[in-house]
Amino acid sequence: MTTPSAPDGARAGVGDPSQAGAATAATAAAAEPPRGRSGPVALLWAFVRETLIVLALSVVLFLIAKTWLIASFWIPSDSMNNTLIRNDRVMVSRLTPGPFSLSRGDIVVFEDPSHWLRGGVPRPAEQEAASLGARLNRALVWVGLLPDDLGNHLVKRVVGLPGDRVACCSSAGRLIVNGADVNESYVREGDPPSQIPFDITVPADKIWVMGDHRSDSADSRFNDTADVATGQSTPATAADPKNNTGYYGSVPVDRVVGKAFAVVWPSSRLSWLGTVPDAFDGVPAPPPALPSASPSASASASPSASAPNPLGSTRP
Repeated sequence: MTTPSAPDGARAGVGDPSQAGAATAATAAAAEPPRGRSGPVALLWAFVRETLIVLALSVVLFLIAKTWLIASFWIPSDSMNNTLIRNDRVMVSRLTPGPFSLSRGDIVVFEDPSHWLRGGVPRPAEQEAASLGARLNRALVWVGLLPDDLGNHLVKRVVGLPGDRVACCSSAGRLIVNGADVNESYVREGDPPSQIPFDITVPADKIWVMGDHRSDSADSRFNDTADVATGQSTPATAADPKNNTGYYGSVPVDRVVGKAFAVVWPSSRLSWLGTVPDAFDGVPAPPPALPSASPSASASASPSASAPNPLGSTRP
């Protein structure tokens, strides 16, 4: 007895769809050329490409931070001793003023409001040289990694806000703000709060600023007359009723770049500046619509525009 054999076609797999599809896919895969490049050249190119992308994104982030968030500045003088000393580098928050309000006691960097920087401020030596190192320094300044030393900025401490009445000195020899004595522990040891008397009211949208090294700081006190503020010394300005009232010496808030919050260089000077001193805790808010200081009263309490500078040499 014999068993019928399968047709020749069935034994060869003809008519089996799954086997036919697998064979076709294997043939196509074998015929397809390899995709992309491989080897050391491809790996090197991938590394270079990713590095360039990271560097580009870093520069963009630094520019955003420099423009809207933080900046760094170089201290060129001794007017803020001993809180800040010559050649310190400080970081400044551009968010104050802005989302955050200025407070009495803040250390601020601001653009020269008029003619405070008569003669200008020298730039750091490393930014004046023509060497490769100097070029690298300027590039790092451009991306915001080193201080922006344009020579038209000053750094001082806020002692009066808009509407505040600021005077010096009380019977105890202290600064007076809105009738309250202020114990300024940050003033350089040996310096009085001011060697010249003054009594002013800070105009709206302005601040009254003073250096911590009071005997060596050409601050609001020394720029509160028309001839000094405008750089035009004429006989008419000596009789200006706004002289020594706070009108000329106060700094417009829109000139403030930001609040200094840290010393970042040299490394031995690393310190935090963000805490407002408690010296102003007892100062009351100015009353609404506080009248400006009387020009005649201010004139009697302040030196005239033509009076000699009792502080001698001063620094911006």
